Amino acid sequence: MNTASATGVGMDRDAASAPSHTWRAVISASIGNALEWFDLVVYGFFAVTIAKLFFPAHDDTTSLLLTLGTFGVSFFMRPLGAIVIGVYADRRGRREALTLTILLMMAGTAIIAFMPTYETIGVLAPMGIVLARMIQGFSAGGEFGSATAFLAEHAPQRRGFFASFQVASQGLTTLLAAGFGAVLTSTLSPEQMQSWGWRVPFLFGLMIGPVAYYIRRHVSETPEFLESEPTQTPLRDTLGHQKMRLLLAVGAVVVATVSTYLVLYMPTYAIKQLGLPASVAFAATVATGIVQMFLSPIVGAWSDRVGRAKPMMIAAALLLVSIWPMFWLLTTHPSFGMMLALQTLLGVLMTIYFAPLPALASEIFPVKTRTTGLSLSYNLSVTCFGGFAPFILTWLITATGSKLAPSFYMMAAAAAGLIALSQVYRHTGVR
Repeated sequence: MNTASATGVGMDRDAASAPSHTWRAVISASIGNALEWFDLVVYGFFAVTIAKLFFPAHDDTTSLLLTLGTFGVSFFMRPLGAIVIGVYADRRGRREALTLTILLMMAGTAIIAFMPTYETIGVLAPMGIVLARMIQGFSAGGEFGSATAFLAEHAPQRRGFFASFQVASQGLTTLLAAGFGAVLTSTLSPEQMQSWGWRVPFLFGLMIGPVAYYIRRHVSETPEFLESEPTQTPLRDTLGHQKMRLLLAVGAVVVATVSTYLVLYMPTYAIKQLGLPASVAFAATVATGIVQMFLSPIVGAWSDRVGRAKPMMIAAALLLVSIWPMFWLLTTHPSFGMMLALQTLLGVLMTIYFAPLPALASEIFPVKTRTTGLSLSYNLSVTCFGGFAPFILTWLITATGSKLAPSFYMMAAAAAGLIALSQVYRHTGVR
């Protein structure tokens, strides 16, 4: 399977020569994907406030653990969403699956945005939040595979460049969510934040939903899918004949998911462990979103020339050796400057790893099982290693008494990613 472009064209020429229908596909997948992840990231960013309103407990740590546990519970729905929506996409098409995921995400977001607090309706409040998170988890389970296949199959010869917009849209998500956090926490009082301010980002996401739905309903299906012969048993084919491909894809995703949810956890970490103001924590996180949004297409185009695994292995190795010193510096000199430096460096290394990943993962699986394989591998990895990362990190810090504990988890993920990438070419032929 071809994995790297032999043309050597740069990102600018890639963009200039792309036909209009390809850019419509990029916009369609990206705006919907950004909205999907915006709603998920906002929940994590506002975990401290949500904990007080919906999961009151005898102490703040228990309340926060309950909230982060609820964040993780939704990830149990991801493999189910991956199977149901992934199979649907391989049978009916990528566009149909993307339309379904945006409708489900809007439903979950609406529940959170309008849910009365525990003080108003008692135990029904946390139950409603759990239900909303499960709907969002099911939706997100099918989003990555469907959106990645949709982007990758519109321009196979420049797969790395165009599929990287999946990652760039997540950078836009981080930027928007952190921007909301920084503005709201710096302009509203704690009372206003708890009364209504935390709902503003969810209402914003809900208003964008219909736009994303309309765009996805009016975009064309991918040429590769239309030219292929769909299988009626994509799940059986994937689990029966592609186990090694599935395992390697799971391993390759580990670094991306742990680093993503580490960034998501950083505002909570800065507030709870370092005593930094919430506005400072969110402002520093904006840097990660900016880096991810603008660097992703550059790295994606680079992977079209040199292959996917090379930049990914470089980034994983640098994360392995640098994450502990980065956290040591932050904990010994907690400040906005150090927080900004860590978030920026983490954003660079995370993006270099993450940007080629959608193309790499899409090339591991054949067209007829691509969305099923992508969805399963991504969501198994996210469920096992990413979804509960904020909960695990909070627990690790409490159990070890060390504020450096998050770096150990990231180091383990980087090592796992290096092992998986070292075996990808041997077993799949993808470089």
